[in-house]
Amino acid sequence: MEHMSATWLAEAALAADRQGTGNLLRVVLIVMVVGCVLAAWFLLSGYRRK
Repeated sequence: MEHMSATWLAEAALAADRQGTGNLLRVVLIVMVVGCVLAAWFLLSGYRRK
């Protein structure tokens, strides 16, 4: 099992090297925007309650 995970990790690293940082940057930006929206909703929902 350990050999399979090491092989998978090496293949993932090679695939990421070929694709560049474009996909990673896209995922980070999407997660950041969704996180900001959820944080704003959570903080602003407290103002409606009295």
